[in-house]
Amino acid sequence: MADRRMYLDHAATTPTDPRVVAAMLPYLTTAWGNPSSIYAEAREARKGLDAARRTVAEALGAKPNEIVFTSGGTEADNLALRGVAMAARQRRDRVAAGDRESAAGDGHHIITTAVEHHAVLHECEALAKEGFRITYLPVDNEGFVDLDALRAALDDRTILVSIMYANNEVGVIEPIAEITRIVKAHNPHIAIHTDAVQAAGALDLSVDALGIDMLSIAAHKISGPKGVGALYVRGRTPFTAQIVGGSQERNRRAGTENVAGAVGLATALRLATDEREARNAHVGALRDRLLDELPRRIPDTIITGPIDRARRLPNSASFAFQHVEGEAVLLQLDLDGIAASSGSACTTASLEPSHVLTAMHVPESYLRGSLRLTLGASNTMSDVEALLEKLPPAVARIRALQPMAGRSA
Repeated sequence: MADRRMYLDHAATTPTDPRVVAAMLPYLTTAWGNPSSIYAEAREARKGLDAARRTVAEALGAKPNEIVFTSGGTEADNLALRGVAMAARQRRDRVAAGDRESAAGDGHHIITTAVEHHAVLHECEALAKEGFRITYLPVDNEGFVDLDALRAALDDRTILVSIMYANNEVGVIEPIAEITRIVKAHNPHIAIHTDAVQAAGALDLSVDALGIDMLSIAAHKISGPKGVGALYVRGRTPFTAQIVGGSQERNRRAGTENVAGAVGLATALRLATDEREARNAHVGALRDRLLDELPRRIPDTIITGPIDRARRLPNSASFAFQHVEGEAVLLQLDLDGIAASSGSACTTASLEPSHVLTAMHVPESYLRGSLRLTLGASNTMSDVEALLEKLPPAVARIRALQPMAGRSA
């Protein structure tokens, strides 16, 4: 057993930064008022909420009134898709009554990819049951979306394109700015959403540089608290609230705001933005060591995701081992004091192969042997070297115990 546990699953969640906790504490103790009221206690809470909104907006290059605080990345993704879809349905109903509006006003077509987080995929499945037409774009064997397929999928009924900025399983960074140019050239009224939950803290989130209309983030991926996120909604974007019962968040998301959570998100995002260059350099060196060494030390191992490391998240190293059950690897690593993942934290308990690796056409004999190692500020090169010593013999033992080990696919 290692002297201390080694955490290599920062794509799942991150330890909360003490500076974030300190910023939140007043809003959990003294400034606890309801920010929608008018008395002194409420005004103090409102000041904290407004300051948090300005901070998040600044990090995105957005206006404060374009930021909607949510309960996390999943709600932000759900809200983006359903908010636009229901606005389009309302417009379509008016069009049917003879009130023609925008060129995309009577549409019902949504485009996404086969490798999105389930927060997007499951919402698309729900919308399909409600009459919306969904196109799932394919990706290549590195995880990059097929841009020709995107061009072919766009039509006069397309209302929304949702493509993640960076993939949570294999770290691929999608060319969002180029995607935006393709979509807007076809029809500037089509809304574009990107799930930037994994990208936050590692990549530039400037919404104007990306050209997008909506962007989702979550605090707990950037050393903030769990249970809070934000959705950026560009001012001109047709959008219908999905949680009703109050006028909070400019009538886009009802409910008493989580002021402490919003302050935590804003503080974490500011710190991640300010320290991004140093953080990326640190984790990038560790990632490169893993990418260089693991395939060399473990036979029949492939790197999943981009070959060009500049197009991969700097903290993300992902692999697949032939004829190995990933769960067995994770259990052995846990016994050795190492926390890692086989893919999305939201589907770790699933017996099905990763939908991301399946879409990337990873060979069948490797599909169930996936390993995701995602690094953070607390990790060191000593951690990486310890993993490189422990993992090869662990995989060898597991292969020796499994009936399929050594057989061809």
